[in-house]
Amino acid sequence: MSTSTKQLTSNEMLLAMQNERESNARSYPRRLPIAIKQAKGAVITDMDGKEYIDCLAGAGTLALGHNHYVVHEAIQDVLAKSIPLHTLDLTTPVKEAFIDEVFASLPEQFANKAKIQFCGPTGGDAIEAALKLVKTATGNRTILSFQGGYHGSTHGTLSISGTTSPKKHIHALVPDTHFLPYPYEYRCPFGVGAEGHTYISTYIENMLDDPESGIVTPAGVVVEIVQGEGGSVPAPIPWLKELRRITKERNIPLIVDEVQTGIGRTGKLYAFEHADIQPDVLVLSKAIGGSLPLSVVLYDKKLDQWEAGAHIGTFRGNQLAMATGQATLQFIKQENLPAHAHELGAYIQSQLKHIQKQVFSIGDVRGRGLMLGVEIIDATKPANKIGSHPANGELAKLIQKECFDRGVILEVGGRHGAVIRLLPPLILTKQQTDEVLTRFEEAIKAAEEKWVNK
Repeated sequence: MSTSTKQLTSNEMLLAMQNERESNARSYPRRLPIAIKQAKGAVITDMDGKEYIDCLAGAGTLALGHNHYVVHEAIQDVLAKSIPLHTLDLTTPVKEAFIDEVFASLPEQFANKAKIQFCGPTGGDAIEAALKLVKTATGNRTILSFQGGYHGSTHGTLSISGTTSPKKHIHALVPDTHFLPYPYEYRCPFGVGAEGHTYISTYIENMLDDPESGIVTPAGVVVEIVQGEGGSVPAPIPWLKELRRITKERNIPLIVDEVQTGIGRTGKLYAFEHADIQPDVLVLSKAIGGSLPLSVVLYDKKLDQWEAGAHIGTFRGNQLAMATGQATLQFIKQENLPAHAHELGAYIQSQLKHIQKQVFSIGDVRGRGLMLGVEIIDATKPANKIGSHPANGELAKLIQKECFDRGVILEVGGRHGAVIRLLPPLILTKQQTDEVLTRFEEAIKAAEEKWVNK
């Protein structure tokens, strides 16, 4: 019997079908066994009628949550006017209006010298474009990236990502990538804690000036302002300023990956604005498409040295995504959602730190805006010299499951999969937030009890 004639009525039925037919590479359903019937705002309803508060939001894609009215209106407007849905890189009024909106959202100094490249539907493709851009413009080949960084799962982006698990069986990754320490206070790579970022700045500057460093002049440095998949680790503002100074003085293009942080999530429209710096290259995806697939690279026009066709992609002309992206960006600015993200994020952090005092498994609470991380530890094992206990990925998974059972969807990530990550929509209400916090507290206490008694 074909699926069109079956009655697809339950989680169990759809999950069984997915398990039978989808690739072994599927990931989220293994941790979040849900078949979605409908979704609105921050709430998802599964096939069995159970509701969940969504604190994953398409890994940060759904800035306005599910099925926001401005997104619906934008889609309906495009369809009503018979605007072509697919245009390669040919222009349309929809495309030019989207570009206007994006440029108007940028700091004026950056916007005045920027050009835009439309890429394929994922952030990974935009990172690939950014790498090709700086290599072409500088004539250099080396890329400097950071431990814990994540920039995509294509062959090229995996090569510059810190995560090692997906690399184990992939041979001949792109050469001349070098990984630098990232200022991760709780697990400081130099073992000094809060001031570790100063050691890292000194290390980077000395390495770049050392003729025997073993690293030739870089084509670029790629960095996340807040490491996402690396565990919601925010870079200290003074360190970001130093990184910009160091790269600028040496004419090394600074690529800022804002695929997950961009468009209001961290409490500013763009996360680099927290440090009052300007990148040479800015990579955007996820929220920039207003729920639909889109990625772009914005860059200093002095880097615009590549030739026609140097980076292409069939779906770089996704008109629906440009329309929904423009509508989403407009709404975020009009409603001042970055400020809401800042205030709500600060409140969530304060409440999580209160919960931390009542349990034994939270080692660190951190983040910026509504990009938050709770690091789960094994407090039965000794702490290191800065007081950090070993990561406990097994307990983090148990906490995730307890949250899921209580109707809260969230992600785990970071080193050893030990960081509970919260990426809720920017339209999350205070009432929904308090409900998430209540359920999270119940979940972590239940998980700890099971952990102790296992």
